[in-house]
Amino acid sequence: MKKVILVVDDDRLNLMVAQKLLSEEYRVAAVNSGELALHYLERNIPDLVLLDIQMPKMDGLEVMRRLQEDKQWRKISVIFLTADRTEKTEETCFKMGAVDYIGKPFVPAIMLQRIRRTLELEDYKKNLEQMVEQQLQRITQLQQDIIFSMANLIESRDGTTGEHVKRTSAYVNLLVKKMQEKGLYANQLTPSYIDYLKKASPLHDIGKIAVSDTILQKPGALTKVEYQLIQLHAEEGGRLIRENMSTIAEQEFVEIACDMASFHHEKWAGGGYPKGLKGEAIPLAARILAIADVFDALVSERQYKKGMSLEKAFSILKEERGVSFQPELLDAFLEMEEELRELMQEFSL
Repeated sequence: MKKVILVVDDDRLNLMVAQKLLSEEYRVAAVNSGELALHYLERNIPDLVLLDIQMPKMDGLEVMRRLQEDKQWRKISVIFLTADRTEKTEETCFKMGAVDYIGKPFVPAIMLQRIRRTLELEDYKKNLEQMVEQQLQRITQLQQDIIFSMANLIESRDGTTGEHVKRTSAYVNLLVKKMQEKGLYANQLTPSYIDYLKKASPLHDIGKIAVSDTILQKPGALTKVEYQLIQLHAEEGGRLIRENMSTIAEQEFVEIACDMASFHHEKWAGGGYPKGLKGEAIPLAARILAIADVFDALVSERQYKKGMSLEKAFSILKEERGVSFQPELLDAFLEMEEELRELMQEFSL
């Protein structure tokens, strides 16, 4: 398909010349005012805009300013048309965001060459952006695969299956959606925060790598010393993430992952570990994960216990409302009985 060029010029003769010159290679739309240009752009997105600077009412610079303010319009390449070829005008054109400018009167060969070059460069830019995006997606998927593999390996050491991290991530995702519906922490639950929360949740028990198999796999009750040793996995998890991921992952991801690993055993009313934090001093990511993690521990079968019913798990969670868990978050979680039941069936629990 031919590329579309919008020509904006208050001089009808210039519009006729541009249309005649360009119509053989391109589809040309022509308007004679800035107002009509914006009206056209509300319904169409051309590949290029040729924009006259000197126009009555709304000049080209004002049109360009409007384009730069719009998320979609600012991506359109713009070449200014001007009879003023001074250095100051050229500088203004580029400062406003134009990719080029063409002097009037038009020299057909030069005009065509500049337009061809601009469109070729835009095609190259778009192709390059697509390649970068595809490569970024591959890298992101590889990072997530490594995270899940590492988390599964660690979980398997204490007799839990690798499915635990998948289930916990799914419960976290479900709770976050419910929080959005209810308007809880709307300012904090940004798209990037939610994305990193989902991706980081499998790492919450990575600190168990520092705990011996003897303790992790002990079938009976732990001694006081053993319990103190297993508690070290929280701080150790945060340290491992910060020291090993800070240079290869976004800082926001690292912070969220550290919060989840370090503080998911803190309790809303205090008395948890490792810091004995309480209330909103506990990072939001850890408060969310704590509910999902405990719920999965209750309904899942482990080497030392059978999984319990959803009703029984809910009963235990309710007893910890305002004690281990933030009331508003737990209430949101408990509202999702049917969704959780469907997930449990999907996970064969």
